Amino acid sequence: MPGSHETVILDPLFEPAGAAAMVELGERHGVYRTYGEHERIEIPEGPGLEPREDSIRNFLRTGGLRASQEGIRTLAARTSYFREEYAYGGKVLVPGIEPFLHHAGLVDGARRVHGREVIEPQIAYANLMVPGQELAVHTDVPEFRGANRKVIPQWLLVVMQHSGLFDAWRMHIATGIAWFSDGNGGALAYWPDGADAAPRYHPTKTNTAMVLDTDTVFHGVDRVADVDGPDVPAIGPGATLTPGADGKWELRDISGAPAGTYAFDELRFSVSWKAYCFADTAERDAWRAGSDDLALDLILDRLVIDLERRTGTPATRDPALGRKLIDEYVHFPAMA
Repeated sequence: MPGSHETVILDPLFEPAGAAAMVELGERHGVYRTYGEHERIEIPEGPGLEPREDSIRNFLRTGGLRASQEGIRTLAARTSYFREEYAYGGKVLVPGIEPFLHHAGLVDGARRVHGREVIEPQIAYANLMVPGQELAVHTDVPEFRGANRKVIPQWLLVVMQHSGLFDAWRMHIATGIAWFSDGNGGALAYWPDGADAAPRYHPTKTNTAMVLDTDTVFHGVDRVADVDGPDVPAIGPGATLTPGADGKWELRDISGAPAGTYAFDELRFSVSWKAYCFADTAERDAWRAGSDDLALDLILDRLVIDLERRTGTPATRDPALGRKLIDEYVHFPAMA
């Protein structure tokens, strides 16, 4: 998209007691699982695809922000970070998240990012990374009326966003990324001027936040500390990260075996906030009523028709369609 996307910085986000409460909430939650274990939805047009097949393939192909030439096992472990939800659909899942979910500064930032007055906070989730990990460049999973990550594969929602075919159904979402640790590295790389422009790097700082449109703006996380490939634990589905009574966090690898312990300040602990942004109450009420929702058949049929138009070759709803759609519509920034 032409022009630069608005970003809003909140520094500080909370008074010191509020920031400490967020750290306590993160510890109280307990076990954290890897992102790849969440919301795995498959359809016949993309069997076996990972939830974020688009960003994983790009990361393995390019080596990420550092253009690493490491093997697939090491690259996969580097980007298998840990995630858990604290709130979803406006409902509190972990008590104590309310001051964050309804933070006035985040709400005001959402208004500035999208230029829309009616803001409905919806989601809060934590991302935890251990030394040696990073976050692959991506755009976030968007939502459309009737189509979200609970009912539609994540990769397909991303394709829908990048195709531009479903803008009439798009939910305008503002994302706030808040940091509650001062680990080594882990800067946010983002492309507010578009994928063809140079990235910007925002160093993380505890008790601060940035609000932006992550459904449109490509972004990723630079490596947390410099850990050589052979020293990166075997992290993937089945691995867990858990706070211990001694203040250390324990990592267990994909076999369940202990793989390391970390002080909290060695981790990158961020909490993301997402809110729907509506032009007015009438638009919000139409969303609540569920009018004109999308259905999967309509989504796929429209994409097939457009894919044929763009490529000049016949397209069908077969098992290869998912990969074809990702290749055609999702174009990442060039890595250094």
